[in-house]
Amino acid sequence: MAELSDTAPEQTPALEPGREGQAAQVNSRQVTLWRLGIIAVLLVFIAFLTVGLVRSKRSANRASGMAPPFEFTTFQGETIRLEDLRGKGVVVNFWASWCGPCRDEAPILEQTWRQEREKGIVFIGLDYLDQEPNAKAYLAEFDVTYPNGPDLKSQIARRYGIKGVPETFFIDPQGQIVDVVIGPLTEPVLQQQLAKIRP
Repeated sequence: MAELSDTAPEQTPALEPGREGQAAQVNSRQVTLWRLGIIAVLLVFIAFLTVGLVRSKRSANRASGMAPPFEFTTFQGETIRLEDLRGKGVVVNFWASWCGPCRDEAPILEQTWRQEREKGIVFIGLDYLDQEPNAKAYLAEFDVTYPNGPDLKSQIARRYGIKGVPETFFIDPQGQIVDVVIGPLTEPVLQQQLAKIRP
């Protein structure tokens, strides 16, 4: 049997009229501020993510439109600037001595260069991620006579957005990239591309 207590049960003091509504409003404002804060953080995160994706997409894309300017020094010590070749069709070939498909196209490039060099076409070879002795041995093996040099620190390759070798860019006399061939060139494909960039 339960005993009766001498003390009266505690009673929760009632809120004064009007205070209950104020407390609810304060709570509502705090919840709203928290929600806005979370939304703001999410929007900032999405903005950073978008900028990062755009940047990575740009760097992943190959160059197009106006050819990015570059300057390099050939293995013979001659300095060549793309801007100085304006008015001529320019073939820019990225290659490496360790690249099997590059060896397949090397004789075709040299033979075509010898036929085209008096017709306003310039061939340029840029050696990619290679060792100089190996690169020079490669050029000697295929008797390559058009200007070739190392792409130091892959600066030009990055600017052109290449993914591997060989890759060949065809630039018209106005300095626009007309086309890019990924992989080894064949003689018919090379002739087809040269027709687009002849002065």
